[in-house]
Amino acid sequence: MPTYNKLVRDKIPEIIKNSGKDLKTKILSEDRYIKKLKLKLNEEVTEYQDATTDNEAIEELADVLELMHALASIHGASIEEVEKLRKEKAVKRGGFKDKIFLIEVED
Repeated sequence: MPTYNKLVRDKIPEIIKNSGKDLKTKILSEDRYIKKLKLKLNEEVTEYQDATTDNEAIEELADVLELMHALASIHGASIEEVEKLRKEKAVKRGGFKDKIFLIEVED
């Protein structure tokens, strides 16, 4: 069973369960949640840095909301375009408000 040990979007456990897999999660304390959010930001910034097209960069900017205003204009996108994508992702996969931490997913 792969081990992930990372903060995931709120609907990820539901998506995994719907695929027929078992998983293990826990709800983080506020302090650990903040620390994991900071780690997640680093992960998303790295993904932005690794993006090879403007569309990939805009996708990562949707995850890196803190950097949205500064980075969107570099890639020729409006804040409204990035916000629209963020809302779409929030509907499909959830946000991070439920503090879900994915530990394992059974193969």
